[in-house]
Amino acid sequence: MVDQLRALRVFSAVVGEGSFAGAARALALAPAVVTRTVAELEAHLGARLLQRTTRRLALTAVGQTYLDTTRRLLLELDEADAQAGSTTQQPRGSLRVLTPPAFAVHQLAPLLPRLRALHPRLSVELTLPGAVDAPDEAYDVSIVSMAGRPLQGDFIARQLARSQFVLCASPGYLRLRGVPAEPEGLLGHEALLPAVRSLRRELTLQHADGRQVTIPAPPPALASGHLEMLLAATVAGLGIAGLPSFLADAALRDGRLQRVLPEWAGLTLTLYAAMPSRKHLPAATKAFVDFLVQSFGGGEQDPWVAVRSPSPRQRA
Repeated sequence: MVDQLRALRVFSAVVGEGSFAGAARALALAPAVVTRTVAELEAHLGARLLQRTTRRLALTAVGQTYLDTTRRLLLELDEADAQAGSTTQQPRGSLRVLTPPAFAVHQLAPLLPRLRALHPRLSVELTLPGAVDAPDEAYDVSIVSMAGRPLQGDFIARQLARSQFVLCASPGYLRLRGVPAEPEGLLGHEALLPAVRSLRRELTLQHADGRQVTIPAPPPALASGHLEMLLAATVAGLGIAGLPSFLADAALRDGRLQRVLPEWAGLTLTLYAAMPSRKHLPAATKAFVDFLVQSFGGGEQDPWVAVRSPSPRQRA
């Protein structure tokens, strides 16, 4: 008698891997077992599912229809298992997370001890490639930052927070060069800018009362796509930078940086935790995302922009 559930998984793996040998490696089975299982499934159905040649495998018309149904059934079964298990099990296992490096270092890392205390059987594998502006299905969770446009695609997303770009500089730089009183005053200062072509032509700032102004971008003393490099150079006293509030937060709090034109801010990033679209989230994924939403507020407010650092002029 054919073990049909096992046979369905083997058949799906053969098609997914493109070969019997690849499926055998993926399933940790002997190649002969994989070949025999598919043959037994075809005999059970009385229909050929795969056309075998020396170079490749090809689905028959019957095989394509059967594969579509097979994958749907296996997905629903896996989701049912996950849903049943999540009601009785603590979150466990390794969670693959894609995140921008600056957010990981300055926001996620300080939270990991508390996450570990809450869920000791959950481990996190972080990948930090650079800016993340779209979810990646290869990861359980993608931390995505968007400016000016909504997320689009077949995935689930929960908003974590918003983060404004704030102007800041080191106290030493401001003592040496003075504090601009209006946005136009930035033109007489050293500028540190992201390596984004549009931002190197002009800067648009918005006042807390809703006013907006656009000025020519000063020739940058430093341009970099690496946000932490901009932060380090700003702390070192190179000039005035626009940094995401989540990145500048700690340096503003401990006095290494001070706000410049504190009533003005640049563009606003919306931060999301995005997950592949599924009917049911695994317990580990749900626990991690719930933790992030709780930690960052999950709303329209910027939890970091409330930091206000008095300028040297205000201190005097």
